[in-house]
Amino acid sequence: MIKRLNIVFIFLLMVPAKLFAQKSADDSLKEPLKQVLTEIEARFHVQIKYDESLVKGKIVTFAKWRFRPDADKTLNNILTPLDISFPKTGNVYKLRKFDYPRWTVEDGRQQLDYLSSLYNDVASFEKRKQAIRECVYSTLGLSPLPAKPNSKPIVTHIRQMDGYTIENVAIETLPGLYVCGSLYRPAKSKGKIPVVIAPNGHFQSGRYNKDQQKLCATLARMGAMALSYDLFAWGESTLQFKFEDHNRSLAMSIQALNGIRMIDFLLAQKNADPARLGITGASGGGSQTILLSALDDRIKASAPVVMLSCYFYGGSLSESGMPIHLCEGGTDNPELAALFAPKPQLVVSDGKDWTEHVPEIEFPYLQKVYGYYGKRDAVTNVHLANEGHDYGISKRKAVYQFMAKNLGLDLKAVQDENGNIDESKSTVENEQALYVFGDKGERLPGNAIHGFENMEQVFNQATSGNKQHN
Repeated sequence: MIKRLNIVFIFLLMVPAKLFAQKSADDSLKEPLKQVLTEIEARFHVQIKYDESLVKGKIVTFAKWRFRPDADKTLNNILTPLDISFPKTGNVYKLRKFDYPRWTVEDGRQQLDYLSSLYNDVASFEKRKQAIRECVYSTLGLSPLPAKPNSKPIVTHIRQMDGYTIENVAIETLPGLYVCGSLYRPAKSKGKIPVVIAPNGHFQSGRYNKDQQKLCATLARMGAMALSYDLFAWGESTLQFKFEDHNRSLAMSIQALNGIRMIDFLLAQKNADPARLGITGASGGGSQTILLSALDDRIKASAPVVMLSCYFYGGSLSESGMPIHLCEGGTDNPELAALFAPKPQLVVSDGKDWTEHVPEIEFPYLQKVYGYYGKRDAVTNVHLANEGHDYGISKRKAVYQFMAKNLGLDLKAVQDENGNIDESKSTVENEQALYVFGDKGERLPGNAIHGFENMEQVFNQATSGNKQHN
């Protein structure tokens, strides 16, 4: 009996070895990722681009079992476990490390359809609007807003232009934290005049970019007071921080705070009309336009340019680094834009970036929400199918017309005899002319913060009573 038990025991000891041998044979089901991608290209007649470092050494288990009848589902099955995303343009996929703010078009569409199902009238949408707004403020760490420093705005000398003036300004938004801008005013004005705040985007030179300068100068010639200001850790903000600090999560909170405080500054001007405050920005400036319009009730007309998308939230942490898009079970930029309803809103889109689907996806959604208020026509879309990602003249013309209509600006003041927009009298200055603190930053205040970590400490102290949630 004992001998028989020993034989059984020895047999059982042998079983795992056999199973291991069988499992080793299963190794033939593993394939290098690079080889699998080549198979996908051949099977589905697509092109897949990637950096070699992204696929080097990566193995796909049970690769053949992950294939499906179409390329999208196949790539999803193979790449998602490896934290690799695969945005598509035409017939070409470009692999990249998992990019949380960049979805597929279909995922974005389905998310927007889901959000749209959460409300069907003004009451239900207003309830969600309030909940999202409170959550966004809290998630940014800005509920309540930190106290304003007692310092006065720093204003440079006035430069006289053709039909308008320019002066450079800096305000302190936290102790030792300064944001700089350029304020454009009509040369002549009577009574209260409209104001437009113009956060700049991630275009070369930021606030000094020629398109940004022409935008604000032309708005001033139309009768508005227009303010362009630096992104965090761009422009003169780099006197205090490294350029790389712009792509850090807290930059999103700082930019929102800077925008709100710049609105405070604008509306404090003695001839500013608080009933006629507009906002417009492109790309990263469009992200700020959407966010500030959702948060600040003082804004009366909003024009986000080349940014609104249900499947892309912005490629910089300054646009999506704080998890506001997780608020209330998940939201997206079109829903944030919808929070501006029923006030006038213009969405400018083009055919060569993530706004290419606005006419058939995002815009109908906005019209539906505006329709709850009986204001379907208050939201409009100018789609430039043959244009790309910029704040070029076609986009600016659309914004001039929108602001003229909704803020009471004089469009004729910038039209030629044939009725065409003429920006020839809007001067583009050199970068140094727009500085507040001097060519080498020699006039930067002595209490200025230096370094992101020091700024983070100041922010935490100023908001120590606030709770973040999502």
